[in-house]
Amino acid sequence: QAQVVESGGGLVQPGGSLRLSCADSGSRFSDYAMGWFRQAPGKQRELVASITTDTMANYPDSVKGRFTIARDNAKNTVYLQMNSLKLEDTAVYFCNRLFPHHRVPWGQGTQVTVSS
Repeated sequence: QAQVVESGGGLVQPGGSLRLSCADSGSRFSDYAMGWFRQAPGKQRELVASITTDTMANYPDSVKGRFTIARDNAKNTVYLQMNSLKLEDTAVYFCNRLFPHHRVPWGQGTQVTVSS
């Protein structure tokens, strides 16, 4: 079964940047819309960026203009560039296929901590 592995998280000061990566082991990666999600302590998991198979991106207002999602189908990888990070961006970040019926088991995620 395909799986996803996230990496690139860390500790960063407010206003800083991080680039997350997600490797998808599936054989048909280019067929799937992908999403980056995050879950903060005590909160539900939320979608923070999505990208379609033809690279159309979408973001909620909370991250629009600061986060950029991209994909490299040759590498089965989706990226999340995060700029101007805020304290409220602190969370565990996950990636997965965007639509629930395409999903693979959730990975461990990668911790992003924004703190001064």
